[in-house]
Amino acid sequence: MTKPDLAMKPKLSTISFLTDYGLKDEFVGVVKSVIRTIAPDIAVIDISHDIEPHDIRAGGLALARAVQYMAPGVVLGVVDPGVATNRKAVAIEVADGAAYLIGPDNGLFAPAVSLVGGATGAVILDNTDYHLAAPGPTFDGRDVFAPVAAHLCSGVPFAELGTQMDPAGLVPGILPVSQVADDGSITAEVLWVDRFGNLQLNVDPEDIEVWGEFIQVEGGRATRTAKRVVSFADIGTGSVGVIIDSYGLVALAVDQGSAAMELAAQEGSQLTLREADGPQGAPSPVSIQTKPTTIPPVNPELLEGGQ
Repeated sequence: MTKPDLAMKPKLSTISFLTDYGLKDEFVGVVKSVIRTIAPDIAVIDISHDIEPHDIRAGGLALARAVQYMAPGVVLGVVDPGVATNRKAVAIEVADGAAYLIGPDNGLFAPAVSLVGGATGAVILDNTDYHLAAPGPTFDGRDVFAPVAAHLCSGVPFAELGTQMDPAGLVPGILPVSQVADDGSITAEVLWVDRFGNLQLNVDPEDIEVWGEFIQVEGGRATRTAKRVVSFADIGTGSVGVIIDSYGLVALAVDQGSAAMELAAQEGSQLTLREADGPQGAPSPVSIQTKPTTIPPVNPELLEGGQ
């Protein structure tokens, strides 16, 4: 979403689509069909539909990770636990019309908007001329957001979509910030666990730049000493590595394994990082409670029978 030459109006030929709908039900297909009916030449790119249900934070972080790589056009985002309430339906303009974000005003778009320089305009989607007639009020993805996105791509002026609002009135996103203690340790939060079990942290590489090769990680199930590495293959069997991930943040990883499982951490978990002197720090003992099992006695006749 780079800022365009303002002398030229950008061609809105792409809708980038993110939801918590999943793929089991028909929701994604129905929304795409609505878009195609109104704007058959528009390309729809699926960012993800596997955001956990109602998880605005995860949806916002996914958009923030993806936004700098999206094609110019419209971002259609629907993670909307407040559907059918008084939360606003909005379209947000960024970079003076380089792109637009359409969906609920619940903080979902705030991280991505911030990364591209902030909003340059916003409207409340209250012009029903660009909506579908709704049998019920609980599917705004189909009845409001999709048709508005398609009409906008088809040339309907942004200002006609509804009532103008001050972008400063949009619901802000809440992103965790890492904390540096007096002893130099960093309390970090797991922002994201990808499907490989890598733990992305809210830690900038500059925050640990002066530390040595080894970093102690405390939290979750164990205290481990992790080694700075460049690639997953450099980590070594049974070890945890500290790597700069593809989005430029500090992450914890296990080669061909799951750091999330190794550290019993998940999105939102807090971990403490501190500089370590060396590669000491095998996994701390873990107490595992098991249910006693009674083994029945063996029938001697079975042994005699040889089976």
